[in-house]
Amino acid sequence: MPIVTDTTETLRRGRLTELNAESTDRRTLEARHGQVWDTQELGREFRVMGYLAPYVVARRKADGVRGSLEFQCHPRFYFNWKEDH
Repeated sequence: MPIVTDTTETLRRGRLTELNAESTDRRTLEARHGQVWDTQELGREFRVMGYLAPYVVARRKADGVRGSLEFQCHPRFYFNWKEDH
């Protein structure tokens, strides 16, 4: 089996540390990033296709648009929706 190297690991780990160091509340996240979703809200609006912390790849149910979000662990909130182009 070939060894797979994750070229994004260092960047992702840095961003994950940055996001989780703050443990930001919902109101602060909304001020910084706009719309924020908790886990239940995310499930209603998106179909999650995969996780690679601190990112989620998802498809918006309303129109099928694919994109990504960031998330923090505690409390778990998803934010910073970016459509794929």
